[in-house]
Amino acid sequence: MNKHNPLRHLKIKMESVNQKQRIVITGASGQLGQELKVLLEHDAAKECFFLDRKQLPLDQTFIIQDILGMYQPDVIIHAGAYTAVDQAESEADLADQVNHLASEEIAQYCHVHGTKLIAISTDYVFDGNSRMALTEDAPVHPINVYGHTKLKGEQAIQKWCPEAIIIRTSWVYSTFGKNFVKTMLRLMSERDSIAVINDQIGSPTSAVDLAKAIVHIVECAKWVGGVYHYSNEGEISWYDFAIAIRDLKGLECEINAIPSTAYPTAAKRPNYSLLNKTKIKATFEVEVPFWKDSLKKQLVS
Repeated sequence: MNKHNPLRHLKIKMESVNQKQRIVITGASGQLGQELKVLLEHDAAKECFFLDRKQLPLDQTFIIQDILGMYQPDVIIHAGAYTAVDQAESEADLADQVNHLASEEIAQYCHVHGTKLIAISTDYVFDGNSRMALTEDAPVHPINVYGHTKLKGEQAIQKWCPEAIIIRTSWVYSTFGKNFVKTMLRLMSERDSIAVINDQIGSPTSAVDLAKAIVHIVECAKWVGGVYHYSNEGEISWYDFAIAIRDLKGLECEINAIPSTAYPTAAKRPNYSLLNKTKIKATFEVEVPFWKDSLKKQLVS
């Protein structure tokens, strides 16, 4: 037998070429995590690991890198976060652990192991005083604990893994989890009238659309690190959003517009957080559907 068979080296090379792309998704039980699972779990070209808070407890930062090392991912989609905005005001340390320190651990892992990282952030890094759609280089100035912890997470990622892709998004909704759309549908079925804030302006984000955009970037031939914005197209208030939900479902609940001052919350919200999507569309040729078209797909289709 020829121990120096040249085909042996060819076989090894072909095995490495055909190896599946290994992807870890954090926050697997969240809205975005579950939509990513729908898209990716049967993808034959990828080996995906969907980690929820049990498999990857983001509040236990000292074990995060060891857990990631068990999976040896080529790509990490970091969708996990502490998202209880009002509760964060009284749980600032926990929110910081999950949103900031856990993100730092993940970024450090990616830096050491050459792993690609896509991390999800939020429009709450802004103070809401703008009146123009916010670009990625607009000044950041969070006005609540949640926003502060997410911004510190962004900064830690940029420090340790500058080639990472950070995607800020807003007003996320899905058929999964808790969100504004599902809350409105429940309230409208229970009550004859409800009141909804009309002076906070932005755009909703279908978690389905965001998941598709992320997968598109993962599969894209080029990788351009940096901060990007993604929400659906259009500019509306929460009141406008509620009206559309009611009308698309053919409900009869009366919806009254109220100012933010009439509905005080533990955490302040930015009054204006419309995101400019020019950069992500130009860089990755990502599709950004109009908000009402995506809402209709979820509620009517």
